[in-house]
Amino acid sequence: MPNEEVAALAPARAEPDLGVMRTMMAADRTLMAWIRTSLSMFSFGYTIYKLLNEVQVLEKVAIRDSAPRNAGLLLTVAGTMALIMGIIEYGGTLRMLHRSYLFALARPSLIMSLVMAFAGMALSFGIVTRMV
Repeated sequence: MPNEEVAALAPARAEPDLGVMRTMMAADRTLMAWIRTSLSMFSFGYTIYKLLNEVQVLEKVAIRDSAPRNAGLLLTVAGTMALIMGIIEYGGTLRMLHRSYLFALARPSLIMSLVMAFAGMALSFGIVTRMV
């Protein structure tokens, strides 16, 4: 009879480690914040590039020939580098957590951040070659 009482109190399956889960969710939120920051930098960089380029084409204000490219490139490269640093930090956190808790490494926030990093690289390359 005592064994039946103990069996009734025991969980049907092992519960996940809530501390690990909270840490993973915090790492996901931090990476998503890096994505938002980088997206803002991409947007501002491209907008400044196009705005200064149009001003230059209309010849309303005398600006150096490379100023639109340099201004846009600075922000797009900075956004890409910030996102890459966020991905590296996220990867370190996942490696540390993966030692004690098994989970899929292909997390949605990681996939989206990699897509955005490649988009930032393409945007920076487009500004350098003046394709966009």
